[in-house]
Amino acid sequence: MKPLALVVAAPGTNRDAEAAFALEQAGADPCIVGIAEMAARLDDARLLVFAGGFSYGDELGSGRLFALELRHSLGDRLHGFVAQKRPVLGICNGFQALVRAGLLPGALGHNGHGRFECRWVHIASTAAPCVWTEGLREPFFAPVAHGEGRYVKTDASIAALRYATNSGAAAEGEYPGNPNGSDDDIAGVTDASGFVLGLMPHPEDHVLARQHPRRTRGETFGNALALFENGVRYAKETT
Repeated sequence: MKPLALVVAAPGTNRDAEAAFALEQAGADPCIVGIAEMAARLDDARLLVFAGGFSYGDELGSGRLFALELRHSLGDRLHGFVAQKRPVLGICNGFQALVRAGLLPGALGHNGHGRFECRWVHIASTAAPCVWTEGLREPFFAPVAHGEGRYVKTDASIAALRYATNSGAAAEGEYPGNPNGSDDDIAGVTDASGFVLGLMPHPEDHVLARQHPRRTRGETFGNALALFENGVRYAKETT
């Protein structure tokens, strides 16, 4: 039986369809919902994905209103969802919302160079215990698209993913590493439970080989499907 995966969208998010596609490829039964519908279906869901984009136009800062709406509509129910060992993933704006909602430590500020970043990056997992990144031994490629992606760590921060330099392309300057000045090159963090992961890159945009722009040149690039498969596999095992 395929586990129900809710992809949570808000006005201005724009990666919900891609996240649903990635979850479907990984073996889940995805459903795109707004916050009100998510609240009504939360008990039936086995994993949550908070989509990227520009929720509420980022009027008061990236993810701030998204986080306020989550807290207002759900209260402590999200923490209860995690306590039941159900995986949660926040991507880009969704990551910002999870940080601001208190599900992940640290803070996200404006990119260190003051510019919006939109390019592909090379990402490596760490040894941190996290259901989403468990066993990801090979780095993968995914695009970033953000202006407020600089992660500022705290003592509670647990790096699950880091920006890396791809040695084969470094000479061409294509994947130079940290795109935003994040502390310790952190691209994604997990919580102490290991069930929540937030990251600034967009793994949902690279779950098939054909999604990489240089696929027609005969080059191979690791994709991020395994990350979604990890979350879905764990959800299946605990259903």
